[in-house]
Amino acid sequence: MKTVSVRDLRYDFKRVERLLREGEEVRITKRRLVIARLVPEPAPSVPLPDFLGRLRTTFGADSLKVSGAEIVRSDRDRY
Repeated sequence: MKTVSVRDLRYDFKRVERLLREGEEVRITKRRLVIARLVPEPAPSVPLPDFLGRLRTTFGADSLKVSGAEIVRSDRDRY
């Protein structure tokens, strides 16, 4: 737990914000007495969509006979 003064909070908020983003709890002091605590907000846990399942439903489970790199190479050879 880090400690910063009210003056630091006012004039150097970027440092306090960085500490909070790193997950640190910050104590705010005024005249060496703790007057407040800043606790970082927990990051929301958002589940990722099933991208592979979405690809399979869109394009099917069949794989290409030619790789994507070969398609790009043949396309580049045209010019």
